[in-house]
This record gives sequence, C-alpha cells and structure tokens, in this order.
Amino acid sequence: MNAESLDILQRGDEEAVCSVLDEFNRKHAKSFAFPDQTPEVKQKLLAAVMRWLESKASSKTYSSCLQTVRIISRDKSGLDTLMTTDLLATLVQHSGLGSYSKGEVITKQEGDPSVMLEAQKCLCNIIFNSPAAQRVCSGNGCVEGIIQRLKTYKDPALRHEVKFFDMRLLFLLTALCADIRPKLRNDLHGFTYLIEVLDLTLRSVADEDKSMSDQEVELCSEILKILFNLTVTIDRDNMDEEEEAHFLRLVSVLHELLVCDVASKDKREELHSHTVNLLTNMPRESYEELLTPLNEGAVGGAENKDVEYDGKNMEAIVTLMDFLDKRLDVPKQSMKEGLAPILHCLCEICRANRSIRKFCRMKVLPYLGGDDVMRLPEEGPTIRNKVCKLFTCLVPEVKDLAADFLFVLCKESVARFVKYTGYGNAAGLLAQRGLLCGGCGADYSSESDESETEEYSQLRDSINPITGRWELERPDPMAEMSDEQKEYEAMKLVNKLDKLQRAGIVQPSRVGEDGKPHPVEHILELVEGSGPAEPPGATGNPDTD
Repeated sequence: MNAESLDILQRGDEEAVCSVLDEFNRKHAKSFAFPDQTPEVKQKLLAAVMRWLESKASSKTYSSCLQTVRIISRDKSGLDTLMTTDLLATLVQHSGLGSYSKGEVITKQEGDPSVMLEAQKCLCNIIFNSPAAQRVCSGNGCVEGIIQRLKTYKDPALRHEVKFFDMRLLFLLTALCADIRPKLRNDLHGFTYLIEVLDLTLRSVADEDKSMSDQEVELCSEILKILFNLTVTIDRDNMDEEEEAHFLRLVSVLHELLVCDVASKDKREELHSHTVNLLTNMPRESYEELLTPLNEGAVGGAENKDVEYDGKNMEAIVTLMDFLDKRLDVPKQSMKEGLAPILHCLCEICRANRSIRKFCRMKVLPYLGGDDVMRLPEEGPTIRNKVCKLFTCLVPEVKDLAADFLFVLCKESVARFVKYTGYGNAAGLLAQRGLLCGGCGADYSSESDESETEEYSQLRDSINPITGRWELERPDPMAEMSDEQKEYEAMKLVNKLDKLQRAGIVQPSRVGEDGKPHPVEHILELVEGSGPAEPPGATGNPDTD
C-alpha cells in the first residue's frame, strides 16, 4: 500500500476507495504475511478503513473494507496493537450481534448478510490470532449477542452461513478463553440453548424424512465442539439434579446424531468424530441414554438382530464399533488423533454400562475357536487382532488405551486378558497396574457363562500362553544334556545378560509383592527367591463372562 493509495483512502470518494481496497484485496487474497508493509502503513490503512466502517456507506464499501481487515488480521505480527477496542466493537455491530447483545427483541435480521459474514470472518481471524482481542471480545457483548441470536435459529430467513460463523466464533472464544465457560454455561444458559439447536436440527431432518445435509452437519459439528469446551472441566462426580438432567438429555441427542442418516460419507465421519469426543466428557450414569427399548423405533425383526441385545436397541453402539473399525485402518502418522478419542470413549462407556460392555465383548472378543488360536492375537482382520496390534504402537496414548479397552471387555480379569492377547502383549498393562502376579483390576458382575468353543477346549493345552497361539510341541533342547552342560549353558546366558545390563541395553527386573517389576542390581538376583512359576492364566479353568 503506497502513499498515493493511502491518500485516496483518507481523502477520496466512496468509489475511489472501493477501487483501491478491491485492488489490495485481489493482490493479497492468499497472503498470510505482509513483510513489505510497515506497522505504520498497516495502522494508517486500518484507520482509513475504520472511518468508512463507522460512516454511512453502501454495502459494497462495507464489504470491501471488511475484506481488507480480514486479510490484514491473518498476520499475527503486531495484531494486538492494530486491533483496537473500537475496531472490535465496530466489527461486532457489522456482524449483527450488537443489537442482540443489548437485549433488543429482534424478529427479523436486519442488514446485508454478506456484510455480516465478512464481519464474522474478521472476528474469527482476530480472536484466533490475538490474545488481546480474545479478552476484549469476552466482555464486549459478543458472547451475549451470539446467545441471543441463537434463540432465533429456527427462523428460516436466517442464513446458514451466519449461524455457522456464530458457532465458529463461540467455539474459538470458549476454546481460547476458559474464563467465559462458566458464564456461558450458567449465567447465559448457553448449554441449554445449544442442545436445543441440535434437537431442532434433528427434528427438522426427521419431520422431512431426509438425510442430514452437509450444511446441517457443519453446524452440528461446531456446536458439538463448543459443548466439548463447556463440559471438559466439569466435575462429573459432583453434579446437582439439574445438571444431571441436562447431561441425560444431551446424551439422548448424541444417540440420535449417531443413528441419523447423513447424506455425505465424509460428513458422517466428521459428525461421528465430534460426537465421540463429546461422549468422553459425559458422566457415567448418562451412557444409559445411548440405548433405547426395541419397541421405540423401526428396529426389530430377524434382519436387525445385529443391533438387538439384552432387550435394548444397540444401534448407536454398533455405530461406535463401526467407527472404531474404520479408524483402526488410519495411517500411522495420525493414530493419536484418529484412534485415541474413540478408544477412550469406548473404555468409558463399557466400564460404566454392563449391557454395553457385554455387547462390545461379544463383537470384539467372541468365543475363541480353533482358527482364532492358529495365528498370533495381533495377526488377522478382526477388531481384536487390530487392537492387539496396537499394544506395540509407538504412540503411548494409543497403546495404553487399546490395552485398557480389551482389559475392560475382559472385566479386568488377568487370566482372561492373557487368554485373548497373549502374556507378551498383556505384560505392559499388567506391569503398570501391578497385576503381573495375577488377580483382577476391579469388581464386575458375577453372572457368567462359558466363553470357549469345544475346538478351543481341545487345543487349550497346546496354546503358548506367552504368544497366545497354538504351537506344535517342540523337543526339549536340554533333554539329553548332563547337569554340567546345563549349568554351563545357564552361566553363558547369565554372562550375556550381565553384559547387556552393564551396557545399559536391558534392565533385568523381578516381580515384587506389589505385582510390579522392580529392577535388580545383578542378574544373579533373578534366581534368588521365587516369582510366578508361569504367566497367570496359563492354566486353570476356562474363564467365564
């Protein structure tokens, strides 16, 4: 922006100003930094733009000015000083939120929608890039204006884009300004209004008997992200009756989002992803709302037996399991983002609800047959195989959650966990929880039934408990050795392990009384005292559910 152009912005008429701004906007349409523009030039440019935004001008002039502000706000350098309180207040007014924040009763949205959208986009950029702007917009009526306009979302004249950027603004504010969450949740009743918008969208889809459109999914996804921010710090163990009722209603709405039909497969994946994230914040008692009686819908008959269990409609749980199955095939570089939320969600749900846990166990850990033990637990196409493979994942969050998920499905029984995963795979979780000597991690219902097929029972004695796979009996390599030869080979092994320990390559440990591994100073300490003679679960009665 040269001196001549700045002079036109300061002294020129409306047409000349629009021409200069439009040229600047075209030139920098894809720019995110302006190294050739000094802070003084930027300040003069914004001052000129501010003068036009505060005056009576055409919608075209407003749009051109706002586009310039939006482009300048992409660059974080010096943004805190450039974006003044007055400029932010002007943007709030042009976004249509100013009147709402004053408590005025508005039945029809006034103003040019394109101007409102540009102002909303400016606010999104500025709030994202400027901590100072975040603090200002937390208290300048922006939040109150969004909540008031939220009440009018059933008005068909209100454009989808306006709703979407309202929610994008609210998401950024709740994500970046934790202080406004209690205010939004309690004082402004935002939690209730946001749930109502989700419910309104679902009822609209049901009444018109149609699939959820991409625009509706986008709006719902933004609302789910806001609700996640509002619930992430709530103490789920200490809630009053009103809060419990809100959560029960919310999980009921989340159930509907999981089972509703979505026009686009990609958008369906997006909707389910945000739903899963929010479910991890819900209190344990509310997960019952994910299940519905069989007589409350179209589910029933022989063709729907896959979603029927324990007298309940498990359609939402089937959706979650399908979502997990798809995410198990994500590329390694996105494992944490793709797998951790759904694994965490299923751990919480299965730990909280017996019916859901038993249903998921039936899907993930069905009764073992002969074919299941002919290969390693981590080899194969089933969910069990894929989850077991994650036990050696290099992403700690995914590795731990994968093990925890199967452990919960096994009712935290060490013997059963080892049976389905092999002791080698199970050792990491068992060591963390002090269960290397066996035992059970938690109390579960005692009702049970047999969990083995006849084929498995016949092969059980030949299954290697370390690998979890059936193996041919091998000859004992020490069967024909003398005692002196055996002692010689044992000492060779001790010496090699000692060298590895001294080099810091391995750290030999022994299982202590707390069931956890404890390092030893010398390898010979391993032969002093006694540890478990064999991995827990290697022998004994077949486990039951």
